[in-house]
This record gives sequence, C-alpha cells and structure tokens, in this order.
Amino acid sequence: MLKSIAVIEDDDQIRNSLVEQMRLNMNVDNITEFSNGEEAIKELSANPVEIAMFDIQLPGIDGIECIRKLKFIHPRMQFMVLTVYDNADTIFKALRAGANSYILKSTPPERIIEAINELYNGGSPISSEIARKVIAAFQLKENGNEFFQHLSKREQEMLEQLSHGFRYKEIADNLFVSTETVRTHIRNIYEKLQVNSRIEALKKTGLI
Repeated sequence: MLKSIAVIEDDDQIRNSLVEQMRLNMNVDNITEFSNGEEAIKELSANPVEIAMFDIQLPGIDGIECIRKLKFIHPRMQFMVLTVYDNADTIFKALRAGANSYILKSTPPERIIEAINELYNGGSPISSEIARKVIAAFQLKENGNEFFQHLSKREQEMLEQLSHGFRYKEIADNLFVSTETVRTHIRNIYEKLQVNSRIEALKKTGLI
C-alpha cells in the first residue's frame, strides 16, 4: 500500500483538487502539499515520500530542478510530472532529471489516480500524447545519402516525417512547430534539392 505522496503545485485550486481526489480514491496514509520548490526540497530532503508529484512551472526553483536535486539525495523516491508542457525539450529534461512518469494536466482525474498506482507498482505511466512524441523523436534513422546530409537537421526531420506518410498537421504536432513552419521548411527543402514534389524529394534523398 502506498504510504506517502507529496503534491508540489503552485495553483491552489489544482493542488486542492488533486489532494481531494487522492483522499477520496486512494488508500494512502500521508499526503503532503507544497506550493513551491524550495519548501518541497527542504522538507522532502529530510522526510522523503514514496512518490512526489511535481508541476514544472513553479515559483523559484522549477519542478525539473527539484526532481534532479531530490533524486540525487533519495534515489529510490519516485517522481511524477503533472504539467501542461508537452514539448520535446521539456519532456526529455524531466526524464533525464529522474522523472519516472510524465502526465499532462488535461488527463482525467481518474486516469491520474490510475497513473499514480501504476507508478507505485513499478510502471512508468506517460500520457499517450507524450508517448507518441517520444517515439517520433527516436524514429529518425541514419541516412548517408549526400543530398540528405546537405540538409539541416530540422529539414532532415521533416523529410523523415514525410517518409512515414505524415501530413503537414501531423508533422507539426510531432515536431512541436506550427503547420506554417512545416510548409516553410518543405519549400526550402524542395529548393535545395531542386525538386517539385514529396516523392521526388524522398527519392533523391534515399528515403524511398
């Protein structure tokens, strides 16, 4: 049985709602609340909990830095990120800092409770939207074609996405940019490669 959990969230309404859901739907002995990272680090360094749930955007020290510091002090403590941020840089910074779970705040309350239990039982729950972006980030493959290597890293990513059959809107979602940014990169790619279509670009760079 989960004995202790800490909720670190500066928005009083969100924090109170999370704690209420936990008390109603979980069998947990102790729930500790913090509204900023400094207090959380001070208290949890001396009195660790089994699971610490961190927002990322906190006054003072952000959630990722808190996780990094506490993970060093208490390697066995498990950390869940509950945030609105779904960009790749933030996701990977949190995971590298020691986060075991990454959940978006748009997740229904019952699923958040399930994720906490899953984490306690040895899983590493992440929101499905986050999972897709993590997978997309690892799907770029090596390509030795000279035309491909002539492109910028971002342009290579765009072509890789095109080769998987993604449309502009899907590419924008996967690479965390606007659809117009995707269009601009694709136009630049066509110009560099001196081609006029997706098929020609993929053939010339060896992606099909």
